[in-house]
Amino acid sequence: MRPVVALFGPTASGKTATAVALAERAGGEVVAADAMGLYAGLPILTAQPTADELARAPHRLVGVWSLDHEGAVGEYAARAHAAIDELRACDRLAILAGGSGLYLRAALVDLRLPPRVEAATRAACEQLYEDEGALAAHAELARVDPAAAQAIHPNDRRRVIRGLELARSGSSLRPAVDRLWSEELRVPAQVFALDWRPDELTRRIEARTEAMLAGGALDEVRELLGTGPAPSSTARTIHGLADCIACVEGRLSLDECRDRIVLQTRRYSRRQRVWLRRIPNVHLLAGADGPERNAERILETLTRR
Repeated sequence: MRPVVALFGPTASGKTATAVALAERAGGEVVAADAMGLYAGLPILTAQPTADELARAPHRLVGVWSLDHEGAVGEYAARAHAAIDELRACDRLAILAGGSGLYLRAALVDLRLPPRVEAATRAACEQLYEDEGALAAHAELARVDPAAAQAIHPNDRRRVIRGLELARSGSSLRPAVDRLWSEELRVPAQVFALDWRPDELTRRIEARTEAMLAGGALDEVRELLGTGPAPSSTARTIHGLADCIACVEGRLSLDECRDRIVLQTRRYSRRQRVWLRRIPNVHLLAGADGPERNAERILETLTRR
């Protein structure tokens, strides 16, 4: 039985194109590991596979959640495990592809997830951030969980609140033992990652953002505001959604919207590169070599096993 191929890399690095090229060569299917790509309704803004890519290679777990769904990594893990196991049972290559490090790992192991946070605890942490401000909330996080505070910027509202609620629930965003990458894989897997020079990746991010905005991302957001469901708290974290809403409502110009999305995406890509350094036994692939050549390299590596 063939091992799972896990393909990671920063946003705009070419993961989908490489996964599709590999699936075509090896008779495989792509299992998405992208937290935002799980949502339906914003395929352009969330950079989901194009119609051509979907025609070339079957994809699973793309656009399976409504935008009002509260996404959870545990729910994703169960669906990813089922998809991978089904593909392996019929001897089809499972190609796990995405840029969400936690979701990639969740698909490969039986995660020891943090404790469930009570709604009252979460509400109290959100209220603290709103009432006292970013610096005060971050100072409280530094008091109760210094390791987590050191890794989080005060203006990162979502992660400051998450750090506080975990600390108050007896856990941490930065546990002493890395629960994400220290466990045994639940299935044999080979992990590959697309690597780019920072300046090259920035150019790709800029080009992709331009293409998204020119290709209908704002129309998607207009439709969402007109007839779509109210996005859940997790869906609201989709990169660029808040800026596109502001642009559609006239609070940002198109240029301002583009620049903000590029800045957010570059920051996210830096976090993804940090994730990349935490992955053991990863095979690095030069993104600049292109999807076809990298698909060949992955197959060559699998053949040598």
